[in-house]
Amino acid sequence: MFRIAELGQTVPKSEFNQREPLLRQGLLEVQANLSLSSRFPVIILFAGVDGGGKGDTVNVLNEWMDPRWLMTRAYDEPSDEERDRPEYWRFWRDLPPKGRIGLFLSSWYSQPILRRVHDKDNEAIFDDHLDRILAFEKALADDGALILKFWMHLSHDAQKQRLKKLEKDPLTSWRVTPQDWEHWHIYDRFETAAERAIMRTSTGTAPWTIVEGVDPCFRSLTVGEIIRTEISKHLEETRKKELLLEELAVGRSLQTESEEATAVDEPLIAPLKGTTIVSSLDMSQQLNKTDYRKQLKECQARLNKLHRKALKKKISTILLFEGADAAGKGGSIRRITAALDARHYQVIPIAAPTDEERAHHYLWRFWRHLSRAGRINIFDRSWYGRVLVERVEGFASEDEWKRAFSEINEFEEQLTHHGILLLKYWVHITKDEQLERFKAREQIPHKRWKLTDEDWRNREKWDDYNWAVNDIVEHTSTYAAPWVLVEGNNKRFARIKVISTFCDRLEAMLAANK
Repeated sequence: MFRIAELGQTVPKSEFNQREPLLRQGLLEVQANLSLSSRFPVIILFAGVDGGGKGDTVNVLNEWMDPRWLMTRAYDEPSDEERDRPEYWRFWRDLPPKGRIGLFLSSWYSQPILRRVHDKDNEAIFDDHLDRILAFEKALADDGALILKFWMHLSHDAQKQRLKKLEKDPLTSWRVTPQDWEHWHIYDRFETAAERAIMRTSTGTAPWTIVEGVDPCFRSLTVGEIIRTEISKHLEETRKKELLLEELAVGRSLQTESEEATAVDEPLIAPLKGTTIVSSLDMSQQLNKTDYRKQLKECQARLNKLHRKALKKKISTILLFEGADAAGKGGSIRRITAALDARHYQVIPIAAPTDEERAHHYLWRFWRHLSRAGRINIFDRSWYGRVLVERVEGFASEDEWKRAFSEINEFEEQLTHHGILLLKYWVHITKDEQLERFKAREQIPHKRWKLTDEDWRNREKWDDYNWAVNDIVEHTSTYAAPWVLVEGNNKRFARIKVISTFCDRLEAMLAANK
């Protein structure tokens, strides 16, 4: 695989001086077009052998292009703050928005390859890491991102010469560390691990390019030309796709009008009405005031004690609440937070995405909210908006919300794999109960603001939402992150079920981490 990058390719300085101004102009042009269109982000990874020119190439790109629209990120061993969160938190946090270019050094490939080289992970675990990388890059590419990956290569002999040359120069000797020479001595193991990583993760939407790193002129021109060409091509492909979608939308509209104009009354067979997961719930369950007050005090005291233990053990919790409007999510959240120290929890209300959030993958805003170890994050609405509101209201295409199921499962698997307790509540009420609560809100001044025209309009799609919930439970209720379905017609019953379930799960998590 690496023989193509051991041919001794060079570019004469005179030719480089002729090509460089034209390439720089081309890069600035596509960068400007990318910024103006703001259709997608560009993610460029640099990996490879020590001394292969990764850092030098990134420096050249920062010199050739407009640095205002470039983001450069490099990663070392995780900090304490980063170790408190799932591994990919720091990568999601640093992703460029649409219209900008991110240059990544020692990114999500670094640790898996190093761990494999030093025999800390066997081949099966290494492949698991590569599968996670594939899922991560696929999610970004499916959302429109352009991903380019460069492996900067040197042969064993060329790497030795490069390291010695750097060591001899007093101005560059600092760049060579004992670790560089240690890696040189196990070059074959690095090559084997790198070959497997490249082979497994070079896809049509996130390809690897192996670049010979001996000659800086050849290296810089090769990388620059590929970046210029691929951004330009991706811009054109994105534009054509948008035009095609517009034409298809117009065609469907005209077809619908034609069908309506020529419609003939025909006997219709009514669609089969099935039973959804929420329609099978026993909504008659209740709890009287006396029992409620007693159980609430007991549950809150139990929760406070359990959370203090979790805080000491640095066990984090994420609670997310979904449900119909006026289902009682906020009331349940307030009963939970009343038992906690305000310094150790955060309630995150999720509304329509901001301009900054729309410029990223839809999961980006949820990754950035993850707290440090031991804390509790409470999401009032969540990432399930993609497969719920956005699906039903048509804000997400069918392709987008269908692939979101696997993206959400991957996201949640990373949370639970990190040791986070994840509890997902669907608080359900009947349509008649919702109507009563809406009317009651209209009469209460301090609750009237919570009722909007959109709430009334959503009632017209009640069945659509219930079937969407059915699909959510079917596709995303996993062993590690099951859905808790809460019968919410009686608020007292619902609140006790929410808190007691939280206590049970947290207690089990603490027992498993003794």
